[in-house]
Amino acid sequence: MDTTPLPSARGNVPGAQAVARAAHLLRLVTAAGTEGAAVGDLARLADLTRPTAHRLLSALRQEGLVDRDDATGRWLPGPELYLMGTIAASRFDVTSLARDIVRSLAVRTEESAFLSVRRGYETVCLVREDGSFPIRSFVLSEGVRFPLGVASAGLAILAFLPPDEVDAYLDRHDDLSDRWGAAHAPTRIRSRIADTKARGYAVNPGLIVEGSWGIGAAVFTNAGEPQWALSLTGVEFRFGGERLAELGRILLAHAHQLSTRIAGR
Repeated sequence: MDTTPLPSARGNVPGAQAVARAAHLLRLVTAAGTEGAAVGDLARLADLTRPTAHRLLSALRQEGLVDRDDATGRWLPGPELYLMGTIAASRFDVTSLARDIVRSLAVRTEESAFLSVRRGYETVCLVREDGSFPIRSFVLSEGVRFPLGVASAGLAILAFLPPDEVDAYLDRHDDLSDRWGAAHAPTRIRSRIADTKARGYAVNPGLIVEGSWGIGAAVFTNAGEPQWALSLTGVEFRFGGERLAELGRILLAHAHQLSTRIAGR
């Protein structure tokens, strides 16, 4: 999980640091899903002392943005998030537009198909549809986050961002290889970006989990910004040679269909 605050959280605005810390904790709690997260783990991921993390979480709890399971002590998303989310969904949620396209992608390819959205320096999986092939990859599921450039969805999005934005991202995240392996050093990511631009879709040849391959295609806003991605994952022998090229064509066609649908809503 990328724990770097978003650019909008920085600056000289009074109180910005406190807001950024609270927002960062809120994202971490949300990323933990229904299992919740312990305050010690949240403090470590947010680079905060345990007392500071607990104080901020308690303030968020008073506002209903997070909740705490008194039996386990773990922190969970709060009820106010649901209410806010239902309102924000009318502007930002494309899952209702995308679900049948993701399902079609899974049926056509027999692989697991996904919709992910860009959120700052990460992608978050929104929709998963499993195909009929019985052997599946479980690297990705709803709510899972990856830094841009790591999974195929994030690589597809990163490849079509403006070059100066790509440069700034890689300069700031030159430590991706520390967590995700040498294949995620900036020079290696730049090479895969070039390959992605050339073919139109990204390929992740088992770089997260050995033997689990993925391909991703960017989905664009009406302004031409890569804000979402469709992707497929499966076992290595299903993603080779001519079949990889055919999967890529199907994926790009579905991504274009979704981009067109989003532009017309």
